[in-house]
Amino acid sequence: MGKYGQAALTAVNFLHSSISNSPLDAWEKATKEIFGDGSWGQIKGCPRSTFLGLCEEGLIKGVISGEYTKSKKNKGYGIKAIELISKNPSLLKSTDILWELVLDGKNISHNSQMDVVTSLWLNNLIEK
Repeated sequence: MGKYGQAALTAVNFLHSSISNSPLDAWEKATKEIFGDGSWGQIKGCPRSTFLGLCEEGLIKGVISGEYTKSKKNKGYGIKAIELISKNPSLLKSTDILWELVLDGKNISHNSQMDVVTSLWLNNLIEK
């Protein structure tokens, strides 16, 4: 699991334990703890938007759906990844292959979005 997967798990823990009252606050606190306040790692948008998009759709156990992100692309990548994993759990073995399937032929660099999804899935935090 990469650092953004760890950030997603920490953020969910913050929400479940009421340390944070919103997914955005939880993500900010988790990434501050992992990467340092104001660091490039903390402000990186793609994994954050993927996490917030999954929260927004009510796809993370114990997190109330709501409006948390404006990013349609990264939210969509996360949702599609969950759909693909649901049909073929062996995709959890390779975020690169999962990413290729999510993109369906587009050539876009992976930016830790799949790390967020697979870490949540492997820790049984995705609503299936």
